[in-house]
Amino acid sequence: MKFYNETELYNTIGANIKYFREKSGLTQLDLSEKSKISISYISKIEAPSCNKSISIAVLNHIANTLNVDITEFFERRI
Repeated sequence: MKFYNETELYNTIGANIKYFREKSGLTQLDLSEKSKISISYISKIEAPSCNKSISIAVLNHIANTLNVDITEFFERRI
């Protein structure tokens, strides 16, 4: 998957985290509690205007919490 800028990359990752979180029936609070990542950070990651860099370790932790492969976060679903 090729991304032309960081904003596009972060927006895709955030949208996919939200997609899999909702698919799992979890709220942002639920994901925060299960992953031990603050709800404010999850909210920022999922925001459509996200321009926050996200570490691979955090992505991996969220992927494990949601029981999905980390590569799923990089797929365009629209």
